[in-house]
This record gives sequence, C-alpha cells and structure tokens, in this order.
Amino acid sequence: MTKASDLLVQCLEGEGVEYVFGVPGEENLDFLDSLSRSTKIRLILTRHEQGAGFMASTYGRHTGKAGVCVATLGPGATNLVTAAAYAFLGGMPMLMITGQKPIKKSKQGRFQILDVVDMMRPITKYTHQLASADNIPARTREAFRLAQEEKPGATHLELPEDIAHDPTDATPIPPSYARRPLADGKAILAAVRAIEAAKAPILVVGAGANRTMTSKMLLELVEKTGIPFLTTQLGKGVIDERHPKFLGCAALSAGDFVHAAVRKADVIVNIGHDVIEKPPFFMGHDGTTVIHMSFRSAEVDPVYFPQIEVVGDIANAVWQLKEAIRVQPHWAFDGMLAARAQEVLHRDAAIGDMRFPIYPQHLVDQVRKVMPEDGIIALDNGVYKIWFARNYTAYRPNTVLLDNALATMGAGLPSAMASNMVYPDRKVMAVCGDGGFMMNSQEMETAVRLGLNITVLILNDNSYGMIRWKQANMGFKDWGLTYGNPDFVAYAESYGAHGHRVTSAEMLPGLFKHCLDTPGVHLIDCPVDYCDNDRILNKEIKELSAKL
Repeated sequence: MTKASDLLVQCLEGEGVEYVFGVPGEENLDFLDSLSRSTKIRLILTRHEQGAGFMASTYGRHTGKAGVCVATLGPGATNLVTAAAYAFLGGMPMLMITGQKPIKKSKQGRFQILDVVDMMRPITKYTHQLASADNIPARTREAFRLAQEEKPGATHLELPEDIAHDPTDATPIPPSYARRPLADGKAILAAVRAIEAAKAPILVVGAGANRTMTSKMLLELVEKTGIPFLTTQLGKGVIDERHPKFLGCAALSAGDFVHAAVRKADVIVNIGHDVIEKPPFFMGHDGTTVIHMSFRSAEVDPVYFPQIEVVGDIANAVWQLKEAIRVQPHWAFDGMLAARAQEVLHRDAAIGDMRFPIYPQHLVDQVRKVMPEDGIIALDNGVYKIWFARNYTAYRPNTVLLDNALATMGAGLPSAMASNMVYPDRKVMAVCGDGGFMMNSQEMETAVRLGLNITVLILNDNSYGMIRWKQANMGFKDWGLTYGNPDFVAYAESYGAHGHRVTSAEMLPGLFKHCLDTPGVHLIDCPVDYCDNDRILNKEIKELSAKL
C-alpha cells in the first residue's frame, strides 16, 4: 500500500515534473513530506503564491509541459487566482495543487474553508477535489492532459488533509500519445483559392501560432510565397522580425503604421488568433475577407467574424497551405512594405534621443542592442509594454514574454525567474514598471536564494503611468495615481542583490552589459520620461498612418 500523497508525487514524477513552486501550509504537510523524498522534483519555495503561479505558468509557456504550483487552502488558494487567470487566458499549461481541511470529519467548523473547486471553475480548464486516494492517478493524468492540450491553460486539484495520508494500492497512469486533429482538406482548398485570387494577401501571426513547429512552417510559407506578415503582441518572435517581409507588431488595435499595411490587404490570413488578445485589426461588414486558421473555430464577436475557417493543428494546416498554394504574378505588396518603411524611419528618428529621464524608444533600442539573439525579456504590464511591442525586434519565439491576455501587473519578475530556470545559459531581463515590480518585489529574495542570474530593469515614474496616460486622454484631471517609491538600489541590496541607478542616457550601454555579464541578481532603477506618450501613441502615429 502507498500513502496518497506519495502516490500524487509519483504521478507528478511520471508526468516529467521538475519543479513545484509555491507556499505550502498546514494542510499540505503530507504532500510536502512526500515531496521531500523525491529525487526528480525540486520544491521552489516562493514568498507569495501569486509569484509561484506566475513562475509555473511561464515554465509551461517555455516548455509546453504543465508547470506545477502548490498552496494551502483559503487565502493560499485565493492568492493563486490571478495566476490561474493569467495561465487560462494566456494559453500557458499549469497545474495548481491546493490543500483543504479534512472532508470525512473535522473539528474546526468552517475555519478557512472556501469552495475552492467552484472558485477555480471559471478560470481553469479542469478543477477537481481528490475525495479518494484511489482516484489520484486518473484525476492527475486528466489534469495534465487538459492543461497541455490546445488551447493550453490552468487546471486545479484539491487534496484534502485526510485524503493525503490515506493508504491506496493505485499506481500512476503513464502519459498517453495524442495526435491533434488535422484541418479539413476542403477548408484548406477554400483558403488557397481566396489567397491566390487576392491582389494583396497578408498574414497575421497570433498567440496560437507561438509553437515550435508552427514557427518553422510559417517561415517556409513566407519564404515560398513572399506574403508579408505582422504579429500580435503574443505572436512576437514566431518568425524572426528581421525578415524583409515583416510589417510590424499590432501593439495597438487601430491607427498605427501596421494598420496602414492592413488597409492595403484584401485577404487577411489570421493564424492562431485568439480573441483574448486585443484585436490586431477590426473587421467591418462588406470589408476585407478574413481566413481564420487555428486549432479551434473562431469565437465571433462584433469586430471578428471570419468568412473562411481552417480548424485543426496549425502547423499542419500551414504546411498544407504552403504545399498547395501557387505564387501569383498579380500579388502586389509595395503599399504594405512602404508603410513598414515609414514606421522604421519614425522609430529610428527617436532612438537617439539622449534626454534624461530616459526616453522610452531610446531605452527599447538600448535593451535590444545588448540582448543576444536568444536572450529573453519578460515584461510586466504598463505603457512601456506598447513601446517594446512596437519597437523591440524579436528574433526567436518566446524571447519577448508579453501578457496581452489578462494583462496583469506583477508577472514580470517571476516570469524572468522561471525563464532563467528553464534556460540557465541564456541572458534574461525583467522589464517592470515601478508599480508592477512592487506587487511581487518580495520574490527578489527567492531569486537571490536560488542563485539566479537575471537583470531587473525598473522603469520608474512614481505613478501608475498607463492609467495616468489614459486619464489624461479622457480629459480628466491628473489625480489619484502618483505615489512614492523606496530607494530601489538599497532595496535590492537588502535582499543580497546588486543595485544600480541610471543617472544619464550615456551610461545605459555599459550598465546593461555589466549586469547581463555579471552573475547574480541585478536591479536597475531607471527614471523614464513618458511625456510624449500622448503625442506619439495617440496623435502623431494616427495622423501619419492615415496618410499612408
């Protein structure tokens, strides 16, 4: 006979789990004891459950395997909710394991008890209370299966305290091999005919295309046909953005240079689109034909109602499309490429601005210059995310970790930490606003304790800058969104990290290089000047875009 918590750990080992991130509590102690005897799984003790969830999600994003995190009942479980939504909307495989009071009998009344299973139901693909030790193998296998199949996302298992130490003779169920359904040949043919008949087709690469094989097939399609492509924020890097047919990233939904290129298209091939992202373009009735290529059918909304759908494994569908399509002499892409050329000119004119506090476009350029091809930047959420989405050239998939789904603050630092754990030989930088950084800044201690090598770049404007910008755009007075910050250099050093402060634009290249090349956790306090957000993002770009 095997203790139930030992069996659960065996099931996790059978799924290939390397790490369990989290903050255990009293109700997890059997599981913790079982985990202590595992030779395959390492416990990563974090300072907050939300940080653990973000780390598990990012592990899943990089590997395609469900990251695992653990929390106790009640407040431990509720602290995982934001991370669950982050993984659920963002398509990142993750399994959460939470504890619970005994369910067969208890002397503690309703103390700390919430219906966690029901709480998790709207933000997970699967949630289940393990009410029998014998069912642990089947329920664990199901949780991993659903977390990892398309569209990936969060799952949850609740292990009550009394079930955890029950004996059982059940054994783990090994993972199964599953082949994804292939797109229908008639749908492929309809898409091919529409693209071949078009005068100026365009490819839009979205979140669902951010898979290794899809990336390869898309590059082959672009190389064969010469059809230009743009990306959504979550599609950045699927194809190397140095490619001459790259048109830009749809960091905004309308009015940007990239939308001038979209207006030139008469067929849009939307690959891996997910309506959880802000729309990369708006559809209109009697407008451009849209072909939806994804692993599931389109979710129709007022600005997205594609006329042709190719549903199935995306990589295979793109391969079928590439094999069947014929390059057409009447295709014309000059107008699209001219819009991209104007964006590059506009960007290049701003990157040499040496003002202090630092100008966002110059900052993005300096980060790009110092990061190697396989370097990873993990962005928190703020107005700077738009600058990085538009201006940071991504060379490889999953090297620009943007959250354009839940768009939560607080994920930048934990995501960088998980990235360094998955890829210890690659350079990793977290890019955080001061507000987002402070939401999970306690994980600096975790990063130092784990001996990670990361750089944390804090863009400091002493305010919730994105909301302040929106406030101004809506004509409201500047009120209620500014605050004071700690001395970030001293704060970093109090954790045993290395603290640095930017005092001029000239020092950025050397400082970035030093931090990335020197082992350990480095924090950079960088004052930033957002005064041109309104002029650039709202007015100047839209006016220039309208002229193209």
